[in-house]
Amino acid sequence: MSARSKPGAGRRRPAGSDTRAAILRAARACFAERGYERSTIRAIAAEADVDPALVLHYFSSKDRLFVAALELPVEPESVLRMAAAEGPHNLGAAVVRTFFETWDAPENREHLVAMMRSAMTNETAMSMVREYLERRVFGPVSAAVGGPDAGLRATLVGSQLMGLAMMRYVARIEPLASTPADQLAAFVGPTIQRYLTAEPELA
Repeated sequence: MSARSKPGAGRRRPAGSDTRAAILRAARACFAERGYERSTIRAIAAEADVDPALVLHYFSSKDRLFVAALELPVEPESVLRMAAAEGPHNLGAAVVRTFFETWDAPENREHLVAMMRSAMTNETAMSMVREYLERRVFGPVSAAVGGPDAGLRATLVGSQLMGLAMMRYVARIEPLASTPADQLAAFVGPTIQRYLTAEPELA
């Protein structure tokens, strides 16, 4: 919805703590719908019902706004702890189930789709997402797995889950898009379990 069609258009939101939060919500909505390239400062300002100068006041540039909007709605460490509570032999299925339950939550989905869609549409956004995932997701997973190949195992898990997220939430390809998380965990869990714990069979 543009600022022109909103109630009170012409009396834009003033600066304040709720204004920064409103800009972030608007940015996530724009990034999720349009990707990074087509989400302009002006469009985000209109969605938040603020002057574009206020967006730059709080975030200074679209790049910085995107980084702020990237903040994950869940902590990867807490997801790992919840999954690990089900025991080492069920870790793969638990990780998949927890991953999809996190994405399926309405309060998280737009945020996460914004990250995925933007990374696919702009190299600058992709590099920021890559750095963020390495620091906030793959690092904690590597530390939890341990061993000399922990980093490789963590990124293999990430490649599997990000591919599923792209198919399920961004492309919305059926029947994957509507399959319950528990059923997906039963199919994909053994693959994730192998990435996390199995010893590779090298020739």
